[in-house]
Amino acid sequence: QHALNSGIRHYHVAPVLCQRAKVAMSHFEPNEHINYEKLEKNINIVRKRLDRPLTLSEKIVYGHLDDPAKQEIERGKTYLRLRPDRVAMQDATAQMAMLQFISSGLPKVAVPSTIHCDHLIEAQSGGEKDLRRAKDINQEVYNFLATAGAKYGVGFWKPGSGIIHQIILENYSYPGVMLIGTDSHTPNGGGLGGICIGVGGADAVDVMAGIPWELKCPKVIGVKLTGKLSGWSSPKDVILKVAGILTVKGGTGAIIEYHGPGVDSISCTGMATICNMGAEIGATTSVFPYNARMKKYLGKTGRADIAALADEFQQHLVPDSGCQYDQVIEINLSELKPHINGPFTPDLAHPVSDIGAVAEKEGWPVDIRVGLIGSCTNSSYEDMGRSAAVAKQALSHGLKCKSMFTITPGSEQIRATIERDGYAQILRDVGGLVLANACGPCIGQWDRKDIKKGEKNTIVTSYNRNFTGRNDANPETHAFVTSPEIVTALSIAGTLKFNPETDYLTAADGKKFKLEAPDADELPKLEFDPGQDTYQYPPKDGSGQHVDVSPTSQRLQLLEPFDKWDGKDLEDMLILIKVKGKCTTDHISAAGPWLKFRGHLDNISNNLLIGAINIENGKANSVRNALTQEFGPVPDTARYYKKMGVKWAVIGDENYGEGSSREHAALEPRHLGGRVIITKSFARIHETNLKKQGLLPLTFADPADYNKIHPVDKLSIVGLADFAPGKPLKCIIKHPNGSQETIMLNHTFNESQIEWFQAGSALNRMKELQQKAS
Repeated sequence: QHALNSGIRHYHVAPVLCQRAKVAMSHFEPNEHINYEKLEKNINIVRKRLDRPLTLSEKIVYGHLDDPAKQEIERGKTYLRLRPDRVAMQDATAQMAMLQFISSGLPKVAVPSTIHCDHLIEAQSGGEKDLRRAKDINQEVYNFLATAGAKYGVGFWKPGSGIIHQIILENYSYPGVMLIGTDSHTPNGGGLGGICIGVGGADAVDVMAGIPWELKCPKVIGVKLTGKLSGWSSPKDVILKVAGILTVKGGTGAIIEYHGPGVDSISCTGMATICNMGAEIGATTSVFPYNARMKKYLGKTGRADIAALADEFQQHLVPDSGCQYDQVIEINLSELKPHINGPFTPDLAHPVSDIGAVAEKEGWPVDIRVGLIGSCTNSSYEDMGRSAAVAKQALSHGLKCKSMFTITPGSEQIRATIERDGYAQILRDVGGLVLANACGPCIGQWDRKDIKKGEKNTIVTSYNRNFTGRNDANPETHAFVTSPEIVTALSIAGTLKFNPETDYLTAADGKKFKLEAPDADELPKLEFDPGQDTYQYPPKDGSGQHVDVSPTSQRLQLLEPFDKWDGKDLEDMLILIKVKGKCTTDHISAAGPWLKFRGHLDNISNNLLIGAINIENGKANSVRNALTQEFGPVPDTARYYKKMGVKWAVIGDENYGEGSSREHAALEPRHLGGRVIITKSFARIHETNLKKQGLLPLTFADPADYNKIHPVDKLSIVGLADFAPGKPLKCIIKHPNGSQETIMLNHTFNESQIEWFQAGSALNRMKELQQKAS
């Protein structure tokens, strides 16, 4: 740097700079390099324009602007045009994303992209058997994804590789990266200092097509961590505490940025756990500043060269001194107690010490039927080690789990390493069943046999979500979310009334003993065991690769373009359903057994809104057909309206569409004739997904107007000819008695998103622009 500044002997410095600039983004893409110089250049342009210190979130986000010199920047208001570094897709969402990419007509992806087969493996009898069964059942889908990846230049992680977010952390995330993934827990990568954002498949197609990706400029919520974690408290307790403070919608439209002296007491994978579950508070993403714990993890995962490069650019990978947050929360880690959240919502926070009494008071079952550890949130080497430390104590006193107990390794690398180091065997010895390296019960891929549907019971998990029916499709399962070590302790005790910090267990010899707080290495002393090679490189030239989609397939279906807007107002729409209360993407498009239809839009549309509660009768999947006056399933009613050429709307409550990035929750209503979704508020990803598919997500200007609309009314949306950013639309409500009233509806469309609506979908608009260009 001194030589450059003084203009001396440039030819000696140039090779060093060249070498520095050519650090690969991953071992799997040696010719794709990290470009911190561009990040630095963009940050400097924006800092000069804004003339103020920047948060870490702002540095990384603004560092990826398409036009940093001219982009309008205002937190919470303007839409940013961004250039992410890479795309990642899990197999359930990759099907639709790749089908849309195929429809675009483009020959190859414009940025490094990967597909990860983790969602379609059902937990049934154990890892090896379940994996073999999944490969057999899903052969058609895996073949489609593998061949599509080969044709369009996308890396393919085969079934058994592990959970997408763990693989990204091990191989693809790095400080300062901007990565988008077609899964809501993509923010996991923030544990390694990246801005990693969950999106729908259509957003991923934009990035893979080389089109700037749009994101509303996020606000930034700062979480200042002081003190140090100790004892039974874990990184999971940080986000469980934050979820209790902010609730499931408190982070909407914001990035959660952790900072403060307490950060350094948390391992890299612990930081990833915290960022991962930030999806449960509606946050755009979460991020930690680059530090020594990340450097240590990068070195252990074979990426010391990335750590060395990050050291040189560290000033751009941490927040500026004096930067301002839109809101600040402070947590003293030294005072943080172990937490357990639930049931039925991930923001209902309780200290573990209180949960037994609360459960008895509320009438929740206190006996634990199953304890489940793992998932994309908590399946690291450290997590498994701390759980094994608890299990080992129980075994030394002759005890095993009173509850059923399952273990899900996060990746093949984690599985192989915990087998080598003995953790897996300890967990088996205490009564555990090691499942496949996949999502499994966390997303409803669980062939549960120990109870009948409708039987009231309690499970405890180290997962991230616990919505009604999420894990096992049983609405009477009370699911609680906590850390892996607390799950293990509670599974040994078999009851929510056990507090491992204070309570005693009875050993096999009748003596009382207390579990000691677990301690385990954050990383293995030896190198990670990579296990089996499960990665398929895309060929340099995939143009000759054939991608087969049978016209008679029940699992895959090529897409037909949605109809273009006719230029008129939407008049006399029927109301398919007025939803009462919480309506997540699980309610709109159920997972579990429906995952097998993720590549077949017509078939999966048979689950449309079957979990939503109809305000008219308080029932799920039972709505009045306004044309026949008969009650029937929601999808059947929607199909009838479509057959009769009648447009329809959905009325929703608050935070409509929270949860997974499930694009099908937007595709299905569009496919079956829906045009408008009107709610009190939307979750971020779902609102964007609806816009991408040519639907109108609108919100009541006055939330009380939700009560003015009845399921038997007809609705007209007026003013679409003058549809413009920031301009409200009118809704005329026509009641059965002939009376009418008008309410105002707000929207967050910008100019390009209005063009998506007018073209019929964002993909249609992309094709229009391509045709115009050619």
